[in-house]
Amino acid sequence: MLISVLNWTASLTGILGALMVSLNAGARVTGYGFLVFSLSSLVWVVTGTAQQEIALVVQYLVLLAINLFGVYRWLVKNGK
Repeated sequence: MLISVLNWTASLTGILGALMVSLNAGARVTGYGFLVFSLSSLVWVVTGTAQQEIALVVQYLVLLAINLFGVYRWLVKNGK
């Protein structure tokens, strides 16, 4: 049950993050989109670890690093 909730959380936050980034609504929205993407990636890492899906964990650890770079670039570096 918990894994199912986490999977849906990861999926829905991934969809929301993609929507926010694709809106091209400015640095702030894009930065928060990457923040939502980061949450999605983190939850996928947790569920992948719980299910011993190593390929999923590796993929989402890389995506988490990329998304955190997006957060830095759009929110931290721009001082928003």
